[in-house]
Parts: sequence; structure tokens; C-alpha cells
Amino acid sequence: MTPLVLYDGYCALCNGVVNFTTPRQKPDAVEYASLQSARGQRVLTECGLSTSDLDTFVLYVDGRCSTRSTAALQLTRYMRFPWPLLQVFLFIPVFLRNPVYNWVARNRYKWFGRVE
Repeated sequence: MTPLVLYDGYCALCNGVVNFTTPRQKPDAVEYASLQSARGQRVLTECGLSTSDLDTFVLYVDGRCSTRSTAALQLTRYMRFPWPLLQVFLFIPVFLRNPVYNWVARNRYKWFGRVE
């Protein structure tokens, strides 16, 4: 099964990340869907995640969901060199990584805007 990235479809930053990663990923390595889409909502439910709290980034692989900074860093494994080197940051504990992720997530609309 092809890994699936779920992102906030209304977030300009999130759309920018998709636009950045797509040409840098290995061919047909990852699919993308917005958290708000029917597919996104199904996956969130399957993973036991909130279908209304849409401030997270999700990587769905083989029936398992990773979220927030872990998902973003794990996504680099499906990209061409040198991007997989960023996985080294997975050694930083989640309790240190996610506060930075959460701070950006809280401010993403203010800093980067919304896409309709």
C-alpha cells in the first residue's frame, strides 16, 4: 500500500509542503489527501484521531498513523537524497520536537494564510 499524507487543505503552509515534497519524492512513493476530504476523514477515524482537530500532519503507512513532527520527518524517507538525512532528527525526543511543531501549527494561518 502506498503511504498517504494527510494535511490541512486550507493551510497555505501545508499546501506549500505538499508542493515542495511532491517533485522531490521517489516516483509514486506517496499519495496526498486533505484532512477534510472523505478519504482523510476515514483514515483519521481508522487511526482513532479527531476528525475535527485539523492542526496535525498525518503519515499513514500500513494501517498505522504517525502525526506531527514524527510524520513530517518520516515523510523524508520517501524523498530522494539528501532529504532522507533529515530522519536523524527523529532521535530528538517527541516531547522536544512537538512543542515547536505545535507552535507553528497554532500560527500557520496568521503567518502563511489560508487557501480556499
